[in-house]
Amino acid sequence: MFTKLAEVEKKYEQLEQDLQRPGVADDQVLYRKMMKEMAALEEVVKEYRTYLSKQKQLVDSFELLSGEQEAGLKQLIKDEISTLEYDIASCEERLKVLLLPKDPNDDKNIILEIRAGAGGDEAGLFAKELFRAYSLYAASQNWRCDLMSISEGSVGGYKEVIASISGEKVFSKLKYESGVHRVQRVPQTEASGRVHTSTITVAVLPEAESVDVKINPNDLRIDTTRASGSGGQSVNRTDSAVRITHLPTGLVVYCQEGKSQHSNRERAMTILFSRLLAQEEERARKEASDARLSQIGTGDRSERIRTYNFPQSRITDHRIGFTSHSVKEVMDGNLTILIEPLMTHFRSEALKKQTES
Repeated sequence: MFTKLAEVEKKYEQLEQDLQRPGVADDQVLYRKMMKEMAALEEVVKEYRTYLSKQKQLVDSFELLSGEQEAGLKQLIKDEISTLEYDIASCEERLKVLLLPKDPNDDKNIILEIRAGAGGDEAGLFAKELFRAYSLYAASQNWRCDLMSISEGSVGGYKEVIASISGEKVFSKLKYESGVHRVQRVPQTEASGRVHTSTITVAVLPEAESVDVKINPNDLRIDTTRASGSGGQSVNRTDSAVRITHLPTGLVVYCQEGKSQHSNRERAMTILFSRLLAQEEERARKEASDARLSQIGTGDRSERIRTYNFPQSRITDHRIGFTSHSVKEVMDGNLTILIEPLMTHFRSEALKKQTES
C-alpha cells in the first residue's frame, strides 16, 4: 500500500510541476484535464502526508522517551505516543478507503428520474413528495436542481418527473437511490383510514457528455408539439415541446418544461445521452457476468430497496438492513440519515473484497 501511496504522491508532484510549464494554461482542454487529475489525487496525497508527519512525530517521541526525563515529562510523552499511534491507525484506515478503485462516474452530475409505480394516485403523490425531498437535499449540499420534464397526475401528484442535479460528487452520494421505493400510509383519499402500500421507481443516471456516447443524427427522429398543462402564457401558443426518438433502441424522450424549443431540445438530448450511457454500462456489466436487476425494475411491490412506513415513522433500507424512525426528517430533505450508512456499507464491502483478493 505504501509503495502505491509514494507513487501517487510522485505523480501529484509531477502534475504540479507540469502545470507551471509555459503554454500549459493556454491549452484549456489540457489544463482542465491536468487540474481534474490533480484534484482526484489531492485527498490521497494530503492524507498520506499527514500519515508521514505523524510517523515522524512518533519516532521523535520514542527517542525523547528513551532519554533521561523527569517522571512527569515521561508520562506526557507516553500520552502523546498513545495519541499518535491512534491517529496513525486511523490514517491507515482512511488511506485504504481512498485507494479503493473509484467509480468513474462518482464526480458526475446526474439525471434523476422518478415514476409512479403500483398504487395509482397515491403512488403519484409520493413521487412528488420524494422529488421534493431530493430537491431539499440538493439545496443542503449546494447543488443545483433543474426540472427537465414532468407529467402530472390527476390529484396533484407526478406520474413522472425528470430533473438534472449538478454539483460536487453528486453521483457518488445519490447512486444508491436507484430502485423501487415502497410507501405504506393512509392515503389522503382513503376515508376508512386503511393503510395502503404503493411504489415508485427511482433511477439515478450519471449525466453523459457527448464524448461518452456517440449518436448518429440519422438515428434520431425529432418531433415538435405544443406544450400542455399549466405553465403560463407561452403554453399552447407555440410548438415548443420536443419529442426525440432514438430509432436503434426505441428510446423516447419528451421535454416541454423549457421556455423554447431550443432549450427543450437540449434538455431532451441530455436525458437521451444519459439513458444511452446507462444502457451501455448495463450491457458491459452483463457481458462481464455481473448481471443484476435494472435500476428501475417493473414497479412491482416485491422489487423494493426501501420502505417508508408513515404510521410508525419508520424507514428501512432492505439492502443493508438499516432502519431509522425518521420519516419526517428524510422527507424534509435530511437524506444524510440514509446515504451515509449506505456509503459506509458499500465501502466496507469493497475493502473486504480487496483484502480477500
